[in-house]
Parts: sequence; structure tokens; C-alpha cells
Amino acid sequence: MELLRLSKAAKRLGVHPVTLRLWADSGKIPVTWVGRGRRFSSVDVEAMKVTAGGGDRARLEGLYVRVSGSTGQESSLEAQETELRATATGEVVRVFKDRSSGLREDRPGLNKLFQAVADGSVTVVRVTHEDRLARFGVGWLKRLFAVHGAAVEILHPKKTGGRQELLEDFISLVTTFAGRLYGMRSADARRRLLAESGQCPRAEDA
Repeated sequence: MELLRLSKAAKRLGVHPVTLRLWADSGKIPVTWVGRGRRFSSVDVEAMKVTAGGGDRARLEGLYVRVSGSTGQESSLEAQETELRATATGEVVRVFKDRSSGLREDRPGLNKLFQAVADGSVTVVRVTHEDRLARFGVGWLKRLFAVHGAAVEILHPKKTGGRQELLEDFISLVTTFAGRLYGMRSADARRRLLAESGQCPRAEDA
């Protein structure tokens, strides 16, 4: 029996290391820790190849990319998509895009992703970073996708924790709400200027 490193075991299985890491975390395959590194028994890997080859669903990847701004940032969307496509180990069936805050629940791209997972056309949801999918509540999204038999893979999992992660979440909240408040003030300013000039605001400005 040989103990394999994560990358080598993933290569034997024909999956991305992120996929194997998720399998280990969910108990789908046994893992042995050597220091801070994961090791996988060659026996377990071979057994997993038989199981995965015989009973798992087809690997139909749905790539989700998101930027916060409603305009611009096309290069960021393209960079996310390029990185996800380069690491794909299954069939990329569709790319879902949003230009919206990660705190917003009702996003067109995310809603389409939900539908694709529900109808079985996507069996693996992949994102570059966890906060691309959502700022908060990613655990709930994973459970929702799992109900339909779909897994979530994060190419670059969070390595921070505790106080650092809490600080990052706090900064995200402050930044998002500050942006919304600025937008509200801008709308109020436009209405005030229109009123002072004697013009009636249009319906979309009201």
C-alpha cells in the first residue's frame, strides 16, 4: 500500500484536487493526515475509481462568475472563467454570470444556476472563490445544491479563519452598505435638483 499526496491521488482518479478534497471532507474517501498534508491510500484510491466509474452521475460543470459592479470589470469576469475552464475535469455545459453584490439574493445568473442544478443539467457548480458565490450563507447554498445531487467546488478555498475571517466579513458588510447609502443619497440629490429647477422627476427617478 502506498500513501499518495493529494495531487497524485487526484490525477489517478482523473478529478481536480478540489474535488478530491471535497470527497475527503464529506467522508466519501478515507484520508490520512501527515503533518498538515493529506495522504490517500492507493488501495482506497483504486476502490474509488471503481465506484466513481460505475455509479456516479456525469460530471456536468456549471461555472459561476461574478463581479460587484453593474458595468465594466469585464476582464475580471473573463479571468474567472478562463481559470475555471483551465481546471475543468468534466464537460463545461454553461457559464453563469452576474454583475451584482454578493449580498444580493435575487441575481439573474444565480437564479439560472439554481434552475440548471434542479433540472440536472449541472451536477458540479464551480467558482474561483467562495465569495463569488455569496458573501454569506455559502453553506446553505451547498446544502441546497446537494439536495439535487450537485456538488460545489471552490478553486481557491479560504485559508483564513477566526478573527481574520470575521474582520473580512465585517469589511464586506460596511463596503456594501456604504455603496448602497451613497446610491440613495445620489438619487435624493437628483430629485432635489429637479424640484429646485421646477421640473417634475420622471417615474424612474421617483
